[in-house]
Order: sequence, then structure tokens, then C-alpha cells
Amino acid sequence: MKKIPFIYQEKLSNIHFDRQSEKPSEAVFFIYFFAIGILFIVMVLRLFQLTIVKGDYYRTLSEQNRIKEIPIEAPRGQIIDRKGFVLAKSETPDTNKVKDISSKRIYFEPEVIATLIGYRQQADKVDLTTDNCLYKLKLGNRTGKKGVENIYDCALRGVPGKKLIEIDARGNYLKTIDIIKPTTGQTIQLAVDLDLQKKAHELLAGKEGAVVINNPKNGEILGFVSSPSYNPQDFEDLNQEMIGKYLTDPKKPLFNRITEGVYPPGSLFKLAIATAALQEGSIDEKTQFDDTGQITAGTLRFGNWYYLQYGKTEGLVDIVKAIKRSNDTFFYLAGAKTGVEKIKKWSEILGFGKKTGITMDEEVGIIPGPFWKQETIHDQWYLGDTYNLSIGQGYMTVTPLQTLLATSVFANGGYLCQPLLLKNDSPRCKKLPISQKNIDLIKEGMRQACSTGGTGWPLFDFKAGGKPIQTACKTGTAESESKSGLPHAWITVFAPYDNPEIAMTILVETAGQGSDVAGPIAKELLKTYFERSQ
Repeated sequence: MKKIPFIYQEKLSNIHFDRQSEKPSEAVFFIYFFAIGILFIVMVLRLFQLTIVKGDYYRTLSEQNRIKEIPIEAPRGQIIDRKGFVLAKSETPDTNKVKDISSKRIYFEPEVIATLIGYRQQADKVDLTTDNCLYKLKLGNRTGKKGVENIYDCALRGVPGKKLIEIDARGNYLKTIDIIKPTTGQTIQLAVDLDLQKKAHELLAGKEGAVVINNPKNGEILGFVSSPSYNPQDFEDLNQEMIGKYLTDPKKPLFNRITEGVYPPGSLFKLAIATAALQEGSIDEKTQFDDTGQITAGTLRFGNWYYLQYGKTEGLVDIVKAIKRSNDTFFYLAGAKTGVEKIKKWSEILGFGKKTGITMDEEVGIIPGPFWKQETIHDQWYLGDTYNLSIGQGYMTVTPLQTLLATSVFANGGYLCQPLLLKNDSPRCKKLPISQKNIDLIKEGMRQACSTGGTGWPLFDFKAGGKPIQTACKTGTAESESKSGLPHAWITVFAPYDNPEIAMTILVETAGQGSDVAGPIAKELLKTYFERSQ
């Protein structure tokens, strides 16, 4: 204190130091140990929960983090033709490799079979949400698009497997624990004949058109070619350059002309007009019309093709001669006597204006009439419209497949059969209310059309392997809207006449006369079929 200045001594003299106040109170110690105790209890309870209560759960999570499951896509089933030739198959994945577990589709004769077989693509959101198969699609899976790959996708898909591997904390592969192998999808055997398919593809090369062939007795599809075609392997291999070309090609190689293409049928539709007129009693086997070259409807003139091209008339014509010579005059008058509504009725009975049941994307075409014209074009129906309809022109459109099935009705004795894609599938045919007498009359007209004096000159005196085979046919030449002005060329044919086992319809777009362009193609296909069988 002596060393402190006087001014502070007074102040400091009043300060007292209590040694007892430096010691913590008992309350502080109690709070401290109480908090430690609570924390210890919480830790013990948490440890008990983790190890005892949820021990199994966390051990399972630990195992799951250590074990990774890799799905293995099932090898897609094979697609084979009626004789067992492989059209498409999948390579078996190497399950011993960690990453190489996706199957790859291989297509044989890809451009030949493309329209029928289709291709695969990665499943999109719509595919995932609308998948009705037993074994569902997963994100990243591929699914069938178009054709057989799409129609029989569930059967082809098979049963997926999985691979269990052990990984470290960083996700690196350590070892394979187990492999559950996938089950390969079913083999799909089609009714198609690969030899006919190749020949049809060859004959349509460089053309835009369609060839569809069946067994008229049961509806089995033996040939199914749309031209130009594409390579389905490009879709499988994700060849984006080629896919882009297909999508922008003005010739539309991805377009299925057999079921999606609609065209005026031209004279092929005269088979439907003959059916309607005979069944409704508008004409019979004795009815004759005098071909004077042309008839009129108001100020419009409607000529017979023979008169328009050669300036000649054909005199009296009955139903058989009318089909043989494809006489327009006869069908103008027969159609007018029958009436548009009855023509429409019998056209639908023969399958026009309806889907065929092939389960592919398909158009139904148009069977026009007064109501359709008023609703669509806002105009009334005239006699000239009936004349045009009676020779398959005007607003009338059909698909090649519809035309083949209608042709088969006259080959098989009056049955309309659904197209069958699978070999040995159960026929789905229904008997149409057409009298056998009328079927025989139309069939005879078709026989004469492919005989000397008819319109199907390439099939006159047809032989295969030196053996004469009688055919029956109807040619057609239909006006088109092409800049070239050339018509669509049609022919529909079946053989042998007495016991038909093959029928075909051929369309070549904007190419010329049906007999000149489509007829030779039919002849070569019939030779391929019958010479091989002999």
C-alpha cells in the first residue's frame, strides 16, 4: 500500500479478498455431473437401438451397399420363316463380364424383311407406362417397334436375369457373387416364305410399290414387301446418320405401303362391282350391255379404255367378258343400275373400308358415297361419281392388303380370311353371303382375263418348269396425281385356277399400265413358287 499513490490508497483500503469465494459451489457440480449422465444414457440408448433394435436392418443396408445387382436383359427370341431360316436373332451376352450384359439383335437379309419384321428402339415413357407384358420394361430397355418385333414383343422379350457383384466403398468391382441367368424369349415362326420374299424385293428394286402374297385357303402371309425398304440393323446399332436419312427420304422407306398406303384401285375394283350387281339382281349371267365406246352423264363423257386407246368398240358384253376385257362401259352401266349404297354395302362385305386384323398400323381407305361427299367436299353426289366409282376411280381408295383378301374370296369359294403372320396359326375365316354361282361367274371372268384375248397378257399360257398352270387375274390401271402423269400399275392373281394355293396383289406406283408393269412381276413370282415346288 505504501507503494501505491496516495490518491488510490483510500479506495483500495475498502477492498477485501475472500478466499472462500474462489471455490465452485455444490450446485455447479451437480448440474455438470447430471448433464454428463444424461448424455451417457442417450448414447447407451442410441447404441442399443442401432445394435439390438435395428441391427438386422442396418446389417442388411450394409450388405446392400456392398452388393450391387446388375440386371441382365434376356436374349430376344429368334424370328424364323416357314422353313426355319433365321430372320432375326440375338447374341447371347457374356455374363462373366461386368458391363457386357446387353443383348444385341442381328437381322439377316435386313432390307428384304424390314417391312415385315420391324426393328427395336429404346423404350420411351409411353412404352413404359403402357407395357402390358408379364415381364415389364425397365428404363433403358429396348422394345419392338413396327412389324413382328412390335406385335410379338411380349413373347420375344423372355425373362430377364441378374448378376450380383461385390463392390468396395468406392464402388469398384471386387468379385461376382452369383448370376441368375436370363431365359431366352420364344422363337416366332412366321408363315412368310423367304425365297418369295427375296424375289419380290428383287423385282421391286428401284420402284415404289408393294407385293403381298398369301395362301388364299387360310390367309397365311407368304410374302410381304414394301419398296423402297430400309435396314433395321441401323436402328439396332443406333446409326443416327442412316436413321436421319430414312426419316427425311422423300421416297419414305419407313412407310409400309401394304397396309398404310391407300390408292385408287382402278379396274381391280370391278370385282366388287360385279359382286354387288350380281348379288342385288341388277344383272345376271345373261345380262349384256352394248359397248359403243363411250357414254355420257350430263355434259361429261365416260369412255371405255379400248375405245380411248385404239378407237375400237367391243359390241355386246356380258359379265364374264366384261371381267376378261375389263370393259368400262359394262361396269359404268352395271354400277349405275346397282346404286352407290349397294355398291358400298358389298364393298364392305368384301373387306374394303375396314381394317384387316393384321395388327399393324393400317389405313382403311375410302368407299365414297353421297353422305361422305357432302360431309367432306360439301357437294352433292352425281351420276358421274357413280360411274367413276364403278371402275375404281374418283374418290375410292384401298390398300394392297385389302385387295389381296378380297381377291382370295373368289379363290377359296367365298371366305374372307384375316391375314395370318404365324405359320400353322388357326385360320380366322368367315363365309360371305355370296352365292357360289356368282363366285363361279367372277372366277371364270378372271380365268379368261389371264388367257388369250384377256388383259393379263404376261400370264397367257403360263408355265412353270414346262408344266402349264392356269391362272386367274384382274389387271388395273389407276389414275394418280403424280407430276409424271403415269398411272399406278396393279394386278391381283391366284393359281392354280382349279385349286388355288397362292394369291398375290402387286402395286407399282406411277409406273404405267397394270398388265405391262405389274403383270411381269406376278409372272416371275409365280414361277419362283411353282418351279421350286415341282
